[in-house]
Amino acid sequence: MKETFIKEIKDVDLKEPIFIEALPGIGHVGKLVAEHIIHELDAEKIAELYSPSFPPQVLVNEEGVIETMNNEFYAMKSQGKDKRDFIVLVGNTQGLSPEGQYEICDVILDFVEKYGVKEIFTLGGLATGQPVEKPTVFGAATSPELAEILKEHDVNLRSSNGGIIGASGLLLGLGTLRDMNGVCLMGETPGYFIDADAAKALLKVLLELINLEVDTEKLEERAKETRKMISKAQQMEKEMMDRMHLKPGEEDLRYIG
Repeated sequence: MKETFIKEIKDVDLKEPIFIEALPGIGHVGKLVAEHIIHELDAEKIAELYSPSFPPQVLVNEEGVIETMNNEFYAMKSQGKDKRDFIVLVGNTQGLSPEGQYEICDVILDFVEKYGVKEIFTLGGLATGQPVEKPTVFGAATSPELAEILKEHDVNLRSSNGGIIGASGLLLGLGTLRDMNGVCLMGETPGYFIDADAAKALLKVLLELINLEVDTEKLEERAKETRKMISKAQQMEKEMMDRMHLKPGEEDLRYIG
């Protein structure tokens, strides 16, 4: 594999879908939210993305079957009060390098643009490094008008002294060059475990913004399953980086947002 590519699984007819990105990040807050929506609303997988910028490894499940490192696109039609279409992006990894992140995000935007995407929601976590009693949802937007809408939904705007690294920030930035607007929502989390409470807080705000109704009862159960999978992935990546003699912090791009 020499470059990032998308393997299309099913052709779907979507009308200006809302694009939701939730790749692995801090506390895996966004990933947990998006996978919960996918399962609860029976979203259909339409494509997979593969890249040489992903970690050079595979995951192995409890049955001894391998799982490739990839990102997956899911589609939902005529959902919520507004009967909108959606494309949701999840996965088990992000790009390892800045160059890889840019290439991957460009390929992602090329793919969703052909469906007429104009709105982007990126989901992630905002690490506190300490316990959080009641998670707050932080956000940032591509325009002052969207920032005002976030405030109306009790979202704390991200302060000017902080950025959004990784796909959650880059997709919004590159999206503006294609006349796409959007917001990043970040659930406040300690950052060192799979945080279902932060995911619940983030999910509540997201559902209000996109006019969807989703049962949250199984979110904690799904968090337990995710913790097992992430624990295996992180152990394998640690072993890989030990072999490659990477210094601490050089892998940080994969766990941002």
